[in-house]
Amino acid sequence: MHAAVWTRRLPWSLVAATVALALLGCLGIARSEELAGTSGWHLTRQLVWLPVCTVATLLVTVPSYRVLSRYSYASFGVSLVLLVAVYWFPPVNGAQRWIRFGPLGMQPSEFAKLACVLALARYLVHRESHRQLLGLLVPLGLTFLPVVLVLKEPDLGTALVFFPVLFAMLFAAGARRRHLALVTLLAVAMLPLLWAQMSREQRSRITALSEQTSAGQRPTDDGYQLHQAKQLLALGGWRGSWLAGEVTPDRSAYYVPEPHTDSIAVVLGERFGLLGWGVMLALFLWLIHRALAIAQATREPYGRLVAIGIAALLATQVTINLGMLVGLLPITGLALPLVSYGGSSLLANALALGLLLNVGLRPGYELTNEPFRFVD
Repeated sequence: MHAAVWTRRLPWSLVAATVALALLGCLGIARSEELAGTSGWHLTRQLVWLPVCTVATLLVTVPSYRVLSRYSYASFGVSLVLLVAVYWFPPVNGAQRWIRFGPLGMQPSEFAKLACVLALARYLVHRESHRQLLGLLVPLGLTFLPVVLVLKEPDLGTALVFFPVLFAMLFAAGARRRHLALVTLLAVAMLPLLWAQMSREQRSRITALSEQTSAGQRPTDDGYQLHQAKQLLALGGWRGSWLAGEVTPDRSAYYVPEPHTDSIAVVLGERFGLLGWGVMLALFLWLIHRALAIAQATREPYGRLVAIGIAALLATQVTINLGMLVGLLPITGLALPLVSYGGSSLLANALALGLLLNVGLRPGYELTNEPFRFVD
């Protein structure tokens, strides 16, 4: 593709929203290190990763995504192998989520999410069986494999991402809505069984949502992170400490677990207030809107499904991360896309956005007259 055509077709507003979110993330990481009194090591690492991820994004846009689609199943298979390989490496904080080589580490579950999207898109675009109830077994199986491996790490937050993405892609590919509704009802009916299989710690994270504490009392159990997250967000007020200054000299009030990763959104809320949160939410909504617009404009089925899968992936992660910090969802370990610290998360999202740009640059063609006609 010529540079002039590439420049003209590139969805620049999506690029601008991505850059803005990455910069917000750097500001949040800097504030988290300021509150913790650390040396700025996390921010330095993030600033090193940003140009690496930018190059990765650009490289993914060079070959047509139709060429890359041939490797969808291979990338999915490699991701499963890596999810198994984590058990040959020492655990970190009680969880086996990392593959480490000296100072470098990789979290395979971050890349497994994108690999699952590619494998599902590849399968759904060449099959009609998913329009039958039994035909949903293969897509469910493709999703179930990485979910089981991720849960075993354990990583509940990442595991929760897969099934909303699957349902979004099945709906877009033309699965019958009554079949999807039936599968959803069956999943709800199995919740008591899931509850029985949960550990005490996992159950306590759910029950912590409804537990109340007296005024001035600070929880010491599983409700602690939620309490601190709400408190930090409240300290920011409307304008945040950047404009209004800090409201209390009590440094313990500004502490929240994992401030540069899972809890970075409330750090941004403390720094820039609810107005800053509004800007961050607007950027995420615009990013998801542009992803869906690319899907709608794409005439080629595989590209459309990939764009929808990436849009659902972003929307699900943002919903879970922000929902758990305000008490709407149980506390789980899940990074905020493009904002949280972490090379694996940043690189995986960079590759996903590179694929999204790739699809947007090549609107494509229809393989059939009505590739996504809903059949009821």
